[in-house]
Amino acid sequence: MRRQNLWIAILAATATLGTSATYADFVDDSQVQLKFKNFYLDRQIEDTPNKNWGSWSQGITLDAKSGYQDIGAGIQVGADLLVQHAFKLNGRDTNADFILPHDGKESKDNFGKVGVTLKAKVAQTELKVGEILPVSPVLVFDPSRQLLTTYSGAWLESKDLKNTKLTLAYIDGINNRYDNQFRDLTMFAPAKGASYYDNGPASDGMYIAGIDHQFTPEISGSYWYADVQDIYQQHYIGANYKTKLGEKAKLDSHIRYFDNSDSGDKLYGEIDNQALSVGAKVNYGSHTFGLGYQQMFGDNAFPTLGGWVPQPYLVNWGVATFTNPDEKSWGFTYGYDFSELGAKGLNTTAVYFTGSDAKYAGKTNQNSDELNLIVNYTVPEGKLKGLGFQAMYIDANFDYKSDLEEYRVATTYTYKF
Repeated sequence: MRRQNLWIAILAATATLGTSATYADFVDDSQVQLKFKNFYLDRQIEDTPNKNWGSWSQGITLDAKSGYQDIGAGIQVGADLLVQHAFKLNGRDTNADFILPHDGKESKDNFGKVGVTLKAKVAQTELKVGEILPVSPVLVFDPSRQLLTTYSGAWLESKDLKNTKLTLAYIDGINNRYDNQFRDLTMFAPAKGASYYDNGPASDGMYIAGIDHQFTPEISGSYWYADVQDIYQQHYIGANYKTKLGEKAKLDSHIRYFDNSDSGDKLYGEIDNQALSVGAKVNYGSHTFGLGYQQMFGDNAFPTLGGWVPQPYLVNWGVATFTNPDEKSWGFTYGYDFSELGAKGLNTTAVYFTGSDAKYAGKTNQNSDELNLIVNYTVPEGKLKGLGFQAMYIDANFDYKSDLEEYRVATTYTYKF
């Protein structure tokens, strides 16, 4: 009954389905979840006046996705609602930690944001308008802190062609993980004297086109193009190969290439960057072994949007992004799942990155390295099924800036209506 009342309220607010439609599929196929996240981050930055950064916060998110209602002519419509809110339990007011909003003097005690997405579908083609949570080589949403980084715009995705996905999109705003409103797109460029929320001159919007094709059960390929108007444009091409290596082993490998250049009025100057990313992971029983190589070419660092937007399609991306001009990096991963030892739901991962030959602030041959240690546990059964815990330790060292150590602890739980 609570689910039905929720969707009746959404329908009344959006008025997208008309008064004569029946709401059976819209309500019955809906998914409504209440998500809780307790998040602690402590970061120590050496050789800085204020070396202690971080906060402890509690987040709660209402994630409501409707089913689809047929309105005739093969058209189905629906609506999604995402309400996010977080409040500070403890924190260092003087240092912005990019988790909670900060006005330059102190962090806010609580903040929230609301996003609505209207969606329409014909056969296997779907259009979403409003708040967008993309996962693509050229744009991704960010779940790595307390609240999500999301975008506003329109996202069209079609799977009507066999083994092929086509994507067209237009993005006109970003709602950063430490913000409570959508803002214009900028480029992450701290050297420009950026403010906390704004890195500099803004783009009119971002155009995206992509094609993903499954050539065989083992081989897939992708091409994507993005133009952040008057800032940068990006070409991406990638290939994946997955196969079994005997009864217990599986291989998952990729090669990815980005070509980045300036766009239009060059609001941030000329941009010249190419990035090569090659990675492979072998899963053998409870063990996972990974190896990644990444290299930057061109005169500039890899461009990203303002708002601390990650690029997980680069194989060696961490606190240290290993994306400076001329930088070469290797990544080594080992993971273990304790299920075979009777500890179902428990797994650990260790990742080590090392970078070399980077150019930074006029210096050459700059090196860096980073160690990540991660422990995850999810309660597998019983009344607390789904309760999750994650602990992470990060140690990053640089020739060209201050070293840092970081501790993160997250507790998550999802209640499904």
